[in-house]
Amino acid sequence: MKRTLTKFFSLIFASLLIAGLSSGAAQAQEAPDALVKRLSQEILELAKNDKDIQAGNQKKVYDMVESKILPHIDFPRMTSLAAGKSWKEATPEQQKQLTNEFRTLLVFTYSGAISQIKDQRVEFKPMRADPGDTEVEVRTQVIQSRGEPVVLNYRLEKLSTGWKIFDINVLGVWLVETYKGSFSAEISKSGIDGLIKVLADKNKKLAASSAAKAAAK
Repeated sequence: MKRTLTKFFSLIFASLLIAGLSSGAAQAQEAPDALVKRLSQEILELAKNDKDIQAGNQKKVYDMVESKILPHIDFPRMTSLAAGKSWKEATPEQQKQLTNEFRTLLVFTYSGAISQIKDQRVEFKPMRADPGDTEVEVRTQVIQSRGEPVVLNYRLEKLSTGWKIFDINVLGVWLVETYKGSFSAEISKSGIDGLIKVLADKNKKLAASSAAKAAAK
């Protein structure tokens, strides 16, 4: 089960990274379910048709991610949820550093899964929300040529710049929850600064590994 969750979190989160190609202006005008639908369609199309992505060209993925700064994902909100009650105890600078390191970790960890996208398609369920809601859940399922459909839901919040994703649920487990336990344990042991250091060290190792793989090709 853990391997299955990791695989689909990787595939879906990594796919969302490419959606940074979309414009912020377009997002601000869209309903949350329309936004997720458009992004999903664009993501799948890009991933399936880009030969470099299919070949596992990580630099191309990283460049796209960094140049667009992931405008559709709310990393501060996502990080605050993962940090739990310790978020409010952190200084603004610590919050900034933790958000940056968590964002970088997710980019490194999941962008490699983009090349796994092959023949998947996404079906959407009716959204249950009132016009005045500022937080909603968009429910979908990923259809594959083999295996059962995978339930995939998104939590979005309405900001002044439009709707943004702050959590993803695969097979009943929220992405933030997969990190919350380890964050809490590290904070209890060495504080917020200790957690920041752990994430920074992981990111350095991932960066070195990515550079080594690129040099070997």
